[in-house]
Amino acid sequence: MRVMTFNIRHGQGADGRVDLARIGEVIRAADADVVGLQEVDRRFQARSRFRDQAGWLGRRLTMHVAYGGNRERRPRIPGAGRRQFGNAILSAYPIVDHENIALPRSGTREQRGLLRAGIDIGGVIWQVYATHLQHDDPGERLAQARAIRRILGAPEHTIVLADLNAQPTTPEVRALTDVLVDGWAAAGTGPGHTSASPAPTQRIDYVLHSPDVRSRSVVVLASPPAGIASDHLPVVADVAVDRVE
Repeated sequence: MRVMTFNIRHGQGADGRVDLARIGEVIRAADADVVGLQEVDRRFQARSRFRDQAGWLGRRLTMHVAYGGNRERRPRIPGAGRRQFGNAILSAYPIVDHENIALPRSGTREQRGLLRAGIDIGGVIWQVYATHLQHDDPGERLAQARAIRRILGAPEHTIVLADLNAQPTTPEVRALTDVLVDGWAAAGTGPGHTSASPAPTQRIDYVLHSPDVRSRSVVVLASPPAGIASDHLPVVADVAVDRVE
């Protein structure tokens, strides 16, 4: 299975232009089976033309969609559906169930969430998560990471696709890599920087997985289309479960 994590910044590229079609083409070119997206608008603001971005990408790519809204506003028009901002999961395989779990926050800080989708891949249900942790408070990120670790329990057939807003050696990332494998550390080459595009200097976007899963290859997509589509570069990993005969 090929998986991708990609913070799309509501489709706003490094050139300042909002163009969701560019995001779709980057995903299509990567041939990803399952994609975790962060910063996804759902009828949220005029900046993205009040579009359901996850739904639009799902139709464009012929993929199943799960969405988790973490910030909500009243509908523009009564009955039109609440305006939301959050995470999404796209899957070439059927999504059998999904839920969005609120993560800890303090005061009036932005609500963050953990989106889970159960995905049927060849009769095996994988648990795939997408999340995006607090950007400006290490203590709050740590609380969120610990909450995710509790939710995961003893994970199997599990993938976490995340913008953690933290470098690999920080306590908040280590709170997750105590129970999950960092795909880049296992199979990536080089620094793995993803932010901020087009000349990133930080590794804050991760493909993490349960210990029964193996990363065969992990790359940061740095093609010209990927470099302009958002302010993050996507991470793509080929993963598999080793079968014992």
